Amino acid sequence: MDDLDRQLVGCLLEDGRASYAAIGDRIGLSAPAVKRRMDRLIGDGVISGFTVVLDPDLVGWSTEAYVEVHCQGTISPDELREAFGRVPEIHSAATVSGAADAILHIVARDVRDLERALERVRIETANVDHTVTAIVLSRLIERHGPAQAGLPDGGDL
Repeated sequence: MDDLDRQLVGCLLEDGRASYAAIGDRIGLSAPAVKRRMDRLIGDGVISGFTVVLDPDLVGWSTEAYVEVHCQGTISPDELREAFGRVPEIHSAATVSGAADAILHIVARDVRDLERALERVRIETANVDHTVTAIVLSRLIERHGPAQAGLPDGGDL
């Protein structure tokens, strides 16, 4: 990635719906040049997709939690991915170092809905010993990619 690619990605992080022309105006390229670069970034896997970002409160998801999942014995990341994928309230999941085997970000309508999601996590995931839940009180920072200044200066992402 060169500096223009980093600027292009920065523009997309600020406004994923920006037109090729608008991005080009900001970074000093023509719309066709921006399209070619975007096609290359998509083809190279630097840009892996486009999505809609919803405001959880405005769509009725008023309860968020981070959940540590502790399993007995060993369980593979593939097994966890499959089990967690069956619980739609899980918005992201990752295996982690430390005492927990995985951490989940759950978004639910209310505390009762969160409780049902936690029950499904325990049912769907083999060997769950226990979970530890922290309910989000307020979101302070939410980014959907690195800030433009945080992109690497050289080399590939």
